[in-house]
Amino acid sequence: MGELFDEIIILFLLSIVVTLVCNRLKLPSTVGFLLTGAMFGPNAIAIVSDQHAVSEIAEIGVAMLMFTIGMELSGEALNRLKRRAFLGGTLQLGLMVVAGMLWMMAINQTPWREGILWGCLAALSSSAIVLQIMQQRGESESPHGQLSLAILVFQDIMAAPMLIAVPLLAGTVHLSWQSALFSTGKIVLILGAVLIATGLWLNRLMEAVLKTGAREVLILTTLGLCMGMATLTSWLGLSLSLGAFLAGLLLARSPYSMSVMSGVLAYKDVFISLFFISVGMLLNIQFLFNHLGTILATTAFFIVFKTIVTLPSVLLQGYPLKAAILTSLSLAQVGEFAFVIADKCLKLNIFNTDDYQIFLAVSVITMMLTPALIVIAPKIVAMLPAKKELAEKDTSDEPHEQMEGHLVIIGFGVHGKHLAYAAKKAGIKYKILEMNPETVSRYRKREPIMHGDATADIVLEHLGIEKARVLAIVISDPVAVRSITQEARKLNPNLHIVAKTRFVPEIAPLRQTGASAVFSEEFECSIEIFSNVLSQFLVPKQEIDLVASHIRKRGSRMLRRVTNQAGVIKVS
Repeated sequence: MGELFDEIIILFLLSIVVTLVCNRLKLPSTVGFLLTGAMFGPNAIAIVSDQHAVSEIAEIGVAMLMFTIGMELSGEALNRLKRRAFLGGTLQLGLMVVAGMLWMMAINQTPWREGILWGCLAALSSSAIVLQIMQQRGESESPHGQLSLAILVFQDIMAAPMLIAVPLLAGTVHLSWQSALFSTGKIVLILGAVLIATGLWLNRLMEAVLKTGAREVLILTTLGLCMGMATLTSWLGLSLSLGAFLAGLLLARSPYSMSVMSGVLAYKDVFISLFFISVGMLLNIQFLFNHLGTILATTAFFIVFKTIVTLPSVLLQGYPLKAAILTSLSLAQVGEFAFVIADKCLKLNIFNTDDYQIFLAVSVITMMLTPALIVIAPKIVAMLPAKKELAEKDTSDEPHEQMEGHLVIIGFGVHGKHLAYAAKKAGIKYKILEMNPETVSRYRKREPIMHGDATADIVLEHLGIEKARVLAIVISDPVAVRSITQEARKLNPNLHIVAKTRFVPEIAPLRQTGASAVFSEEFECSIEIFSNVLSQFLVPKQEIDLVASHIRKRGSRMLRRVTNQAGVIKVS
């Protein structure tokens, strides 16, 4: 055990170095962990000798990941994503599983059961990588960011049933209808009894734990519930991950869920890093170089294949082609749960060693390419021919008219709704464009709202941008905001363009693109905070406004000194 502990410490130290290098190359930390395992595992430099022990510890990481996913799936979160998650997720997963199965059956003469398993592996994408990149790029709230999140959530939920299905599809478990019903009934009864009992006393237990004020007691209780439920499902013949997921769902309904989350997140990250390192150890470097051509060709085919198959799951929800392409390219990698399923398939002799090594190599390469795919996705969209269809026409009760001197609002989130309300009260004519078909359907009878992609000049023309007085871009996609600003400025040089952005460094590029005024949530939020703080010290409102005005002027002078050299924003 002492030797294993020393090896794990060495792995962590090496992973820090590799991850720092990856960070300089704009690669996610997950890629650094995979490379650490591949370079220093038993198939390369061989610093670690007991790979099996590390893999067993890494299983706890998977359970912890499922636990936190269960906790994040509160009723509110599911309600917000329900249509996109269950419709988009079902379409994406179903299409990928069927397409993967048919491809493997047609090309490799694979039996249909094994083909389904290959389809499951191909369908899953990496929540850890995609969500991290989306957050770093400020695209979490964009249409494709929300669609990616919804589909990833659904995939993570379906990972547990996939794990349960592996032995059945492998044919290693042969059940008659009677024994199958009996086994299912036994599992349902035991789990049901445990879940009901836990639900009855869980809040009392958590309340008692929190009253102690001891953080270590909270962490021990949380880990005890997570691992206790995981052990129970394992004893019932199910997976550890399923039990951890159920424990997370139970705690998500507790009023103390946020306290629990803050206590386990750091430990989850440690175990997850071990999981990715252990996956990297499985990769045989010599096999990779010996079959490099086959692996690279398979990787390229996989990315194109998964992107094309994922497209309909977005388009059928009513989203434009741009959102579909951005979402599909974001999900064009293999997910972390696919490794768990593949490992189980290898142990059951469903996959041979060569196929398994090719799968691992393709998985690692697609994960490494994900940041680049997300970056080039908007450029691919820009290369497409301009759309010929107009924005969905306004179906409000007012007859359609050619407006002049009106306001155009791009995006109908919180900011868009407030702006429309203010314009209505002031008697200003306005039009709204929104990409989310659900939002358009909800408000189309009350607002002059249309569905379409504002980055297309023909859509802006349909909104009457040439005769509009003001354009307000209040969406959370920085790439789209810049593109819309540029197109609108070309169509109407006299247009007053107001744009919203999240971060201060994005202000200067938008001004250079043609925005008349840019408001940063980060900057304005800081002003609101200090204004509120000063008011609590009974500072007169006139003085607070004077300080706010001074800061805005200073910020404006600073932004005028911002230059863009070699694509890097620098402040003098």
